Amino acid sequence: MRAVRIHRDQDLRIEEVPTPEPGPGQVRIRPTHVGICGSDLHYFSDGAAGIFRIVEPLIPGHEMSGTIDLDPSGRYAPGTPVTVHPATWGPVSQGSRPTWPGGTFLGSASTSPHTQGAMSEFLVVTADQVRPLPADLPLRRAALVEPLAVGLHAIAVAGGVRGRSVLVAGSGPIGLLAAAGALAAGASEVWCTDVRSGPLTRARALGVTEAVDVARAELPESRFEVVLECTGIPQTLNSLLRACARGGTLVQVGNVPNEDRPVNLAPMVSKEIQLRGTFRYDDEIDGAIAMLAANPSIEKVITHELPLESVLEAFAVAADSDASGKVLVRIS
Repeated sequence: MRAVRIHRDQDLRIEEVPTPEPGPGQVRIRPTHVGICGSDLHYFSDGAAGIFRIVEPLIPGHEMSGTIDLDPSGRYAPGTPVTVHPATWGPVSQGSRPTWPGGTFLGSASTSPHTQGAMSEFLVVTADQVRPLPADLPLRRAALVEPLAVGLHAIAVAGGVRGRSVLVAGSGPIGLLAAAGALAAGASEVWCTDVRSGPLTRARALGVTEAVDVARAELPESRFEVVLECTGIPQTLNSLLRACARGGTLVQVGNVPNEDRPVNLAPMVSKEIQLRGTFRYDDEIDGAIAMLAANPSIEKVITHELPLESVLEAFAVAADSDASGKVLVRIS
């Protein structure tokens, strides 16, 4: 089969590799669409995502949709449209399942050997990772299930948004999907921020209340009951704490550098703001499937779809955050 493999920084190739065979309790899938995530971009540009460095060829991709190719158990018929939950869980521990140590994640160098991802003609996963898709959810749109689940988990960590004012900092793909999730979940208003015109234009197309260029305008003080930080830039916390309402909740969604940074915490104390962290998601992926089926307009987050043969171009487009939202690689 053909697969995209990253060997090291700036070294991405389409190669022939053995087609995987499903073992007991496993299912083989034909991916049709695979989204390019920020971690995929880092693996390509830097040879590492955070502390996880590539030490063997890695097939990227954990945002996917496709069809069943082979299920030895007979539970799923060939051609059944599906997506997958990219995580397997480690031993039971304290906290939510996404934080348990010892699990795996598709397209990740966090394990040795690496957990190969979905950017290939065939993918084998465990049967409990498979999520069948409703008939009214096209495979193209279904490639957004995984990143939308990130936004929905952040909303859950915030305690929900129905009837509440929401600020989403950063209008990249995760920020846009968090905003779309908040709108669909009944927020009273949703504002988005960025410093680039492209992301702000895409936020407006989703129907947000306001899209603010924070390089040119300040946010209203103490306005928002829920703030979702989706930039991964620690310096934004100071302005977001000012914008957060008294008794509000600020959720850190973006993956920030593991380093010391000065933050003015005085507003958090004087306004009794709850600062919470969020990591991936659990069963929110099922809610994301239902939300995408019910809200076709969320597909506007997808700006580019390129064939597997143009994967290098797809990565270049995805790296241009002003020009692109979510970029998909079409496998078949």
